[in-house]
Amino acid sequence: MSSSSNSCAVDGGCPSDYVAISISSLSMILLLIRSSLPFLVNKVPRRKGSAFWLLFIQIYASFNLLFSIVMAGNFLRFKRKYWWQSCYMWAGWFGGPLGFGLLTSCRIVQALKLYYLFVKRRLSPIKTYVLLPLILLPWIGAAACLHIRRPLNSRCHVRKAWVIPVIGLHLLYVAVMVGITQAVRHIEFRFHEFKDLLQGIVFSTIVIGIWIASYVMNEVHDDNDWLQLTSRFLLLVTASILVLVFYSVSISQPLLSQMSLKRSVPHDTDMMGRALGVPDSGLLLQMGPKMEIDANEPLDKLLQNKRFRRSFMAFADSCLAGESVHFYDEVHELSKIPVNESVSRVYMARHIIEKYVVSGAVMEVNISHRTRQEIMGSLDLAHPNLFNNAVNELMQLMKTNLAKDYWSSMFFVKLKEESSQPSDSYEFLERMVGWDYSPRLSSVHGGDDDPFHQEHPLNV
Repeated sequence: MSSSSNSCAVDGGCPSDYVAISISSLSMILLLIRSSLPFLVNKVPRRKGSAFWLLFIQIYASFNLLFSIVMAGNFLRFKRKYWWQSCYMWAGWFGGPLGFGLLTSCRIVQALKLYYLFVKRRLSPIKTYVLLPLILLPWIGAAACLHIRRPLNSRCHVRKAWVIPVIGLHLLYVAVMVGITQAVRHIEFRFHEFKDLLQGIVFSTIVIGIWIASYVMNEVHDDNDWLQLTSRFLLLVTASILVLVFYSVSISQPLLSQMSLKRSVPHDTDMMGRALGVPDSGLLLQMGPKMEIDANEPLDKLLQNKRFRRSFMAFADSCLAGESVHFYDEVHELSKIPVNESVSRVYMARHIIEKYVVSGAVMEVNISHRTRQEIMGSLDLAHPNLFNNAVNELMQLMKTNLAKDYWSSMFFVKLKEESSQPSDSYEFLERMVGWDYSPRLSSVHGGDDDPFHQEHPLNV
């Protein structure tokens, strides 16, 4: 072996090192493009809450992981003069708690949310901003232990006695993912969450297996220059694949994909009902059979008719007060799902909670704090009376603030004109489409919640 090759194997800067860095840079660019295109091109609305931020925490963790391997793996030729170039900073903190540990912890949080939602039929009792640091504690403890015991040499390699504990910590988090997947295997998901969990485990296990083999070769056989070059090349390349797999196979939002690049997927308010196969749901059948509108009838009875409900909703939207009517509309859709179809009811209930009930939601409704907490703390999201108190409160608001003005509005005049015109369009559409219209959307490709993100557009 030439002296120059021998030197770069120890000090960094070999051609293979720059190739590996280029591959990792490309993976980060692809990651950033995939995360930003839905918002820049398709104008996908940004969801508030942990489901959205977990996706971008994964980007941050991915960058830390790849950059820490470059800084601690002798890919670049430089002297460690400053504290921020320390092996314990990059191999200890940025490669551990802020890198691989944070990346896998996000996946565990997402999987735990699925477990609580569909196995326990409730929202997670622990907030994400509390749960994520708790899951990270083993990594934080390991990084602190590295600082105290100082087992790293000048090339950022640990002593042989530390190799097994380090590998064991990596495998522990994969084992947790396997355990959660085992716990939800009996759930008949309407989307592809279970498939996503399995894919994430299979891909991550394969990549981590290659990564561990490279890690062992890199840490233990540091006297073999060619082995050093090969192992650190594989270490960075497989880590680059891992971050792309973890981000592309996402389980955070099974309906509205934060990462979906398909313009053909609609984002209307009826999408969840249509995806779950709720009868008479969606824009196609939005106008119910015609009826005589009597202003003396109770508002809650009139709202049972979809034609009146759509007209009243349009009026409320024009007054910038449509949240209550939209909420009523989606709760009405939920009531059409049979009680024994608990999984579908949980999907719909979570959708309503995230959209209308959570503080700071896109269309947060004006309900009392007590009612909001009753819904958020419910032990059975499939319960048929879950939203009854909220509906009663909002019905009083609609009667007080909207109903009186509606009867004198042009929306009511237009509804009366349409009701007086003969039309068989509704009956025709009902015969053509049928009662069991149940296309299924897929989960997240690339985003929810979801969670708490598969791209199968609705075919209408």
